[in-house]
Amino acid sequence: MWDVVVVGAGPAGASAAHAAASAGRRVLLLEKAELPRYKTCGGGIIGPSRDSLPPGFVLPLQDRIHAVTFTLDGKLARTRRAKHMLFGLVNRPEFDAGLVAAAEEAGARVRTGAAVARVEQHGPAVPDRRTVAVVLADGETVLARAVVGADGSAGRIGAHVGVEMDQVDLGLESEIPVPPTVAEDWKGRVLIDWGPLPGSYGWVFPKGDTLTVGVISARGDGAATKRYLEDFVARLGLAGFEPAVSSGHLTRCRKPDSPLSRGRVLVAGDAAGLLEPWTREGISFALRSGRLAGEWAVRIAEAQDAVDARRQALNYAFAIKAGLGVEMEVGKRMLAVFEAKPWLLHVAITGLRPAWRAFARITRGATTLAELVRTSPLANKALHVVDGRLARDAGRSADPARGGEQGRAPEGPGTGGRQADVTEADGPEADGPGVGGHGAGGPGAGPGRGAAAGEVSGTP
Repeated sequence: MWDVVVVGAGPAGASAAHAAASAGRRVLLLEKAELPRYKTCGGGIIGPSRDSLPPGFVLPLQDRIHAVTFTLDGKLARTRRAKHMLFGLVNRPEFDAGLVAAAEEAGARVRTGAAVARVEQHGPAVPDRRTVAVVLADGETVLARAVVGADGSAGRIGAHVGVEMDQVDLGLESEIPVPPTVAEDWKGRVLIDWGPLPGSYGWVFPKGDTLTVGVISARGDGAATKRYLEDFVARLGLAGFEPAVSSGHLTRCRKPDSPLSRGRVLVAGDAAGLLEPWTREGISFALRSGRLAGEWAVRIAEAQDAVDARRQALNYAFAIKAGLGVEMEVGKRMLAVFEAKPWLLHVAITGLRPAWRAFARITRGATTLAELVRTSPLANKALHVVDGRLARDAGRSADPARGGEQGRAPEGPGTGGRQADVTEADGPEADGPGVGGHGAGGPGAGPGRGAAAGEVSGTP
């Protein structure tokens, strides 16, 4: 009999196992694959992810990012630079393996190649009402006082709990090995492209001698998403390099009222549909929800009856909704703005110093998008104004299709197809932009990335 069984050894599951094992409980972590294994993921580690890692965990960083190039469907390129690191990049196989090792060091036992067929809380396989039976694909039954499901958005545990998804997106990604000269051009800098499909964007994340290049958009037109990736890679000048890995993955975002538990079973991470709806960032949500699930699973394992177990499960749900749930609500609003007016966000983040500083603070973990909207009257008012305009536009429009503004370039000073490079003094010790050192050329700074290089200077 195990105190806690965790299903799935990704960031959510490993974090849950670490938290429960650190509390001195007997913990079994089940993973259907052999480790390490590849995952379709950009591998960006933002501040909330870093702050949720096990104590003493050393990130296997492939790069440290100090600059971001933003483009609007390949146009109006502008690079923002920061004095301090914005976020780090990892390869998921190494990162996930490190988290599993940390869980093992805390006392959890790990079993790979163990696929779960179903979970039972009633019936002949369950000896009493304090026990959950985890039935493996080979017929073996594992008994536990509490179970944490972290087996992905299409996993068995989420189905058992009854998790319902609201937003489904398709991400396509290629791992492209590049020669040293190309890798050096990208070192320390990522690219984010606000894409041609409603709610879509693309990214280039450098990881040593490999570039992780991907795009994501709403599920429903896989051919258009594939074309976006192909065009994106070609525009970057990377079409001549053979990808080492090409993969796809569906991300799923929960309905706000979807359950997070059933009896003595909790769900976390992708299995619970927990991710940021606008960016589809999921690592920080997995780490944070996994840790909470592990902590509350310990309390459920200690519960002597169904009433107490239910009380602890509700406490877990409250903790998720009060934190990650609020962030998801704001992210959903941001996605609506982005789907309708991507150029508006592009102009704000590339042209307005407060918007760039907010981006830097969020990626570093100094604040969250929800906290920023809550505490900043300007951000709150701006989002409410845009919400209202979108609602009015929707009411006037006879066409239900989304994204009429998608890809439209803004008009106004400073946007005329020029590429600018800005060194932004974004820390608390600085109050003005620095001097841009050079154009944001790099690989693929050709047609569609801005015809000329510009420079913006200021007082450091």
